Amino acid sequence: MNTESSSVVEFLGKVPLLHRLTSSSLKKIAQVLVFKHYGKDSPIISIINLIEDITMCFFLAERGDYVVRRDDEEMEGVYFVMEGQAQVLGSVGEENNCSEFLLKPFDFFGRGIFGNVYSVDVVAVSQLTCLLLTSDHCHLLEAKPICESDKERSLLERILYMDPLDLNVFRGFTLPNAPALGKVFGGQFVSQALAAASKTVEYLKIVHSLHACFLLAGDINIPIIYEVSRLRDGNNFSARRVDARQKGKTMFTLFASFQREKQGFDHQEANMPHMLPPEALVSRDEMLQRRMTDHLLPRSYRKKVATQYTAPLPIDIRFCESNYFTEQTKKSPSRLKYWFRARGELSDDQALHRCVVAFASDLMYAFISSDPHLKKGMSAVPVSLDHSMWFHRPLRADDWLLFVMVNLTASQSRGLATGEMFNRKGELVVSLKQEALLKETVTSKPILDAKL
Repeated sequence: MNTESSSVVEFLGKVPLLHRLTSSSLKKIAQVLVFKHYGKDSPIISIINLIEDITMCFFLAERGDYVVRRDDEEMEGVYFVMEGQAQVLGSVGEENNCSEFLLKPFDFFGRGIFGNVYSVDVVAVSQLTCLLLTSDHCHLLEAKPICESDKERSLLERILYMDPLDLNVFRGFTLPNAPALGKVFGGQFVSQALAAASKTVEYLKIVHSLHACFLLAGDINIPIIYEVSRLRDGNNFSARRVDARQKGKTMFTLFASFQREKQGFDHQEANMPHMLPPEALVSRDEMLQRRMTDHLLPRSYRKKVATQYTAPLPIDIRFCESNYFTEQTKKSPSRLKYWFRARGELSDDQALHRCVVAFASDLMYAFISSDPHLKKGMSAVPVSLDHSMWFHRPLRADDWLLFVMVNLTASQSRGLATGEMFNRKGELVVSLKQEALLKETVTSKPILDAKL
């Protein structure tokens, strides 16, 4: 898409009605609008030249012209105001009519928004330029998953599906084959809340930081309601708060900040450690299969692995170092490094890729604080308390990323760990911090209540 076409999609991205749509949906809408205008030709020549490669439908009305009449069936569709103002009028002669108001740029009106009934008239109060999406294409206004794709969706994409209930309210689900083990996985809370927040922000603004608080364990058997609060919408930044609720209780809260892409200073002090490429390493699934059948390992440990391993994760993980420790043998190191990527190919939507990375970020993060303290007969079950991420550069979650975690400290039953994610070029794309509650229980039985 060239610069002129991008400017049209950028305009559509600022229309409140379209905030819940993905960038690919906006591009599809831009491509099906057709050109037509009423009134003088001269004011629209520059617009035609600007986006000559896209077929647009423009309505140019003079002051006092009716743009839509409630009994007019000829031009049915949704109008997006580009320039000028229009006024919405109620039924003529209706008493106590309070339906008059002004429509300004980025407002919308017309048939087909919520069915084919439109009970008001719209008249131009100045020279008015609108884009029209005709009724036969109004199905494009339906909210799609953030991972919208014409192909069969992967497990990760289905996990990220947000069912819109209202303008700022969404519903998420825990799928039967999603990571859970008895409660909602923390990465699911983070990624679904971020997906919900992203649907309320114009698509040119991408999340650059998030801060999450885990309050209560989530129930995997009932839907999760995500309520988005629009804290701020500026020219370059937007801020959102998302509360995840079940049974009327707030289970999880996320604050996220979004920024329009902007050129500026660029440097990096962090260095990616030298590691074998992921192609030279075995996958986590293969490693677990080996451990279940390796009779050099303790029987109780092999049984624990067999009990916990149910199905492959939607994330492909390749550990960089031989991590063949058990709680019966030796302590785990305070550092962990592994390559990861989403299974399957994702679209080019940067919002989707950052949601996927948010999902993957909590898979093993909390364990880095508890593992060094494991010993025979001890079960330490970490529970995430808060989770922060900073996105520095564009990334692709379906390409290999190196996740480097470091356990900084553990005290007062809490552990703090930091993390860095690098792409294959060695660029730092994400920084992370997480605090976890470390629960210690002493038992001689195999550990069955691990997070993953």
